[in-house]
Amino acid sequence: MSSLHWHNLLRSILLVTGMMALLLALGWLFAGIYGMIWVLLVGVIPLVVSVRVFPTLILRMYRARPITAEEAPQLHRSVRQLAAQADLARLPQLYYIPSAAPLIFSVGQGDNAAIAVADGLLRLLTYRELVGVLGHELSHIRNSDTWVMSLADVMSRVTRMLSLFGQLLVLVNLPLFLLGQNSLPWIPLLLMMLAPTASALLQLSLSRTREYEADLDGSRISGDPAGLAAALAKLEDYQQRLLAQSRMLGKGQLQPSLLRTHPLTGERIERLRTLEAQLQPPGARLICPDDGGPCFPAAEAIRRKPRRHFTGLWH
Repeated sequence: MSSLHWHNLLRSILLVTGMMALLLALGWLFAGIYGMIWVLLVGVIPLVVSVRVFPTLILRMYRARPITAEEAPQLHRSVRQLAAQADLARLPQLYYIPSAAPLIFSVGQGDNAAIAVADGLLRLLTYRELVGVLGHELSHIRNSDTWVMSLADVMSRVTRMLSLFGQLLVLVNLPLFLLGQNSLPWIPLLLMMLAPTASALLQLSLSRTREYEADLDGSRISGDPAGLAAALAKLEDYQQRLLAQSRMLGKGQLQPSLLRTHPLTGERIERLRTLEAQLQPPGARLICPDDGGPCFPAAEAIRRKPRRHFTGLWH
């Protein structure tokens, strides 16, 4: 493994440890060692639910449906080849999202692992670029990133819940503090106020780290870092055009890099170019013919524009 891989792995471990430390610190403030045990037990239930139920729920929220091998034989063939390269014991199920938005994501692990691809992405990317993106998503599944991010999300949510509960207790006891019968515990109070923000920032940093690792590992799976780099460039161009349109309507806002779930695209492409130079000889590219046709011929082109749904999802 490369030094960059070990750097990403160590950083992921440190970030998860930091989130866990924040959560345990809040539990200790409430009830000492019993509070720490309690928050761990409370986190187990939503974690199990998120791993088993969350993938199915997310796919339904996006109105995704399975893609059969008869509908898209080349797409299934590419996924089988990539899964073999990734040494996956089970093949992820492919799903189709009827949306013009260029979306792709992976959910679940093991038997319930799935990759959902939107119509917009299938029509935006060439086969070579699509294979690069599929390698990225298969890397997420192989490295259990879906489970790691579920764990981080559960810890972040429990941290916010405990923080809110603690602040409510302070408000209830505020009259006693004002009458001088009790003094405000400033250090615990500051921790309760800052813990949710710190946990959220750690979660975002973890997400960016895992995206970097998926870029590198997924490119080794496909043997074609340039294919993924080209796909990222196209997706960035799409997002920039969408942002420009939003600014014309007075809605577009630049997002600080610290608050991004994904790293800056330029940095990702630069790392992929470095990896491309290191692949000597280049890996076996698993590229379907770029014949100009859609990757999923059975699907009709989606005409409606992407919109934000009541669930908060944009597709």
